[in-house]
Amino acid sequence: MQKTKTGLTLVGAVLALMTGAMAAPIGCADNLANRGSANACGTLELAAQTKRPRVTIYRRRVYVAPNAVRQCRAWLAKEYRVSGPVIVPQMYCWWE
Repeated sequence: MQKTKTGLTLVGAVLALMTGAMAAPIGCADNLANRGSANACGTLELAAQTKRPRVTIYRRRVYVAPNAVRQCRAWLAKEYRVSGPVIVPQMYCWWE
């Protein structure tokens, strides 16, 4: 009987902690009625809170001679932003 009571208490505590973690932050009490919609406090959906995949970049094994010279090509390119098109500098460099 004592083991059952302890087990149920433990399960209840774990469930209380899990539901407390999914609750809205303190400043969002007025938006609790709109749980399905996006609000100013952030999203409550667990699928949107997954971590982004990590990208690993490996160096290329290129032998650069001691007298190598770095060559660069620069240009201006148009990028489309929310505020409108913006001209930004671009550069590509290589060793010769």
